[in-house]
Amino acid sequence: MPQHIVIAEQLRIAAVLSDERVDELIVAQGRYQIGDVYLGTVENVLPGIDAAFVNIGESEKNGFIHVTDLGPLRLKKGSAGITELLEPRQKVLVQVMKEPTGTKGPRLTGNLALPGRYLVLQPHGQGVNISRRISADSERNRLRALGVLIKPPGAGLLIRTEADGISEELLIEDLEALLRQWEGIQQAAESASPPVLLNRDEDFIHRILRDHMGPDLSRVVVDDPGAVGRVTSFLGAEAGNVQVEAHSESMELLEHYKVNAAIRDALKPRVDLPSGGYVIIEPTEALTVIDVNSGSFTRSANARETVLWTNCEAAIEIARQLKLRNIGGVIIIDFIDMDSRRDQLQLLEHFTTAVRDDAARPQIAQLTELGLVELTRKRQGQNIYELFGRACPSCGGLGHVAVLPGKDLLQPLATATGLVRSAASARAEVTSPIEAGNGNARRRRGGRGRPVQDSTPVLTESASASTEAPVVSTQEAQEPAISRRQDPELVAVPMTPEQEEVFSTLGLNPVLLLDDSPASDNLLVRVVRPGEDADAVLEEARQQLAASSGRRRRRGARGGRGNGRGTGAAETPAPVAVQAPVPVEPSTDAAPLMVEITPLESVQPEPAPTPATVSPEPSAQTETASSAPQEEEEPRRRRRRRSAAGSS
Repeated sequence: MPQHIVIAEQLRIAAVLSDERVDELIVAQGRYQIGDVYLGTVENVLPGIDAAFVNIGESEKNGFIHVTDLGPLRLKKGSAGITELLEPRQKVLVQVMKEPTGTKGPRLTGNLALPGRYLVLQPHGQGVNISRRISADSERNRLRALGVLIKPPGAGLLIRTEADGISEELLIEDLEALLRQWEGIQQAAESASPPVLLNRDEDFIHRILRDHMGPDLSRVVVDDPGAVGRVTSFLGAEAGNVQVEAHSESMELLEHYKVNAAIRDALKPRVDLPSGGYVIIEPTEALTVIDVNSGSFTRSANARETVLWTNCEAAIEIARQLKLRNIGGVIIIDFIDMDSRRDQLQLLEHFTTAVRDDAARPQIAQLTELGLVELTRKRQGQNIYELFGRACPSCGGLGHVAVLPGKDLLQPLATATGLVRSAASARAEVTSPIEAGNGNARRRRGGRGRPVQDSTPVLTESASASTEAPVVSTQEAQEPAISRRQDPELVAVPMTPEQEEVFSTLGLNPVLLLDDSPASDNLLVRVVRPGEDADAVLEEARQQLAASSGRRRRRGARGGRGNGRGTGAAETPAPVAVQAPVPVEPSTDAAPLMVEITPLESVQPEPAPTPATVSPEPSAQTETASSAPQEEEEPRRRRRRRSAAGSS
């Protein structure tokens, strides 16, 4: 697959594209970069962790170096402790091997390595090493023999993959350039005062081409016309096979080749797969977790093929995302579970092939007992989250904002009613007829409960003994009843038998199928089945509603004449005369109903005595309506009828 390299030297950002898709990003914008050589000063030594902190610049974060990375100092004194090898204020020659991340400073090493185009010089190394990607035995033997001949004494030499098939003259020329560079570093270290930067790859284009140029490279695009000559001179004999050009608008280079879009997508956790599945990538402090989901992919013949196909697609995309996001450290991948051991091994082989071209050399472990794939990837610079991500000012990078109960207006909406209501909610919404018609009635018929507290005016027993006949308006008491008598809004909802079965099983409201939800909550829903006319269904519902409302009005008229009666024999209110209301059609223009209350004899009732103080012979002054003897019930009923007749 042909590769393109896009280099924005002014921004010090480069991208490697395969098939017009960004596969890898290279950014060199930080204060400390991998490969920088510093002359530093030891700040403090920590024997508890066999490490030391080295001051290498003006940054507040000191560099960290472990005892295993001391290089020449450790070779001279053997396996001594860190306190015997280093001491405070000691000068040390170190190289940055990991850029600073988060709250940690740069990781340092004393084993310096100076990379060239074909060779890597290790001033304090030993022997000759050859890249594992050079597979031909004859070529490996040739390069090994040549390396032993040209290697300087007391130094190590690493032959890179790019040296495959290169002539001896070019290899020797590359080694001589590295030796001159090392001599310059040594001379600068003798005369400089720490902390100071001694060596850095200033030519960004040279660095990108040296580390990322491969046999599939077909095009190089730069943002400066003057850089075209530098690219051509570096390519040398291979310049004829590579197209080199400068973009017309240097500031739009990253937008034109969709590098900025790739950065924005790489900051998102979800990555979609071509078949419809997707991958979720979540970085944490300790490791990176990757989850694979099949999503909407159902094109395979059976579930086994679907899972295997999705996992193989995810393996290729994960290998690309590891390079693009520059994820390092421990990585845990949760592929879709596979029961077949053969499929598991096939997936591991597929994943190993996908990460083979990664320069960070991921090390893949076997599947765990829980079906997870574990691997480690060498950290190389800062990842994409540290380079282009910023913590959210609202949540501080947590991804969640605390919404405390009662402290925020954005509360969950729970006003939608379903087809089936609980018994408790039904009892709370239904008002007792006695409570609507008589203000001083009890909650239960014939009960001795506490009177209902309501804002509607009520007539107590003491008021019944007054000499005047007060006229009480019951407009406020009848407004709820009038509103309850209003006809509901008729709604027709087309539904198939399958939808009816699903909605009835789950207890859902058919109104949810409508595009525009009705504004009123007083609804009467009618289901229109396939083949039925919606208008006919609504007309039938209107006729049924009119008939039921007429029956309710007739029952209300008959029941209104008994509203003046007591709630039971055990507790009878003061005798009053109530004019039965005339049935009225529900209308907004209807006049409020009036109730006349005529008092009886001016007998002052007194509160009923408690059971402990009841006298065996009740007197006329202490009798109440609730404690009257049974034999006086009939005369009182007659007097009540005569009083009602006289008032009318």
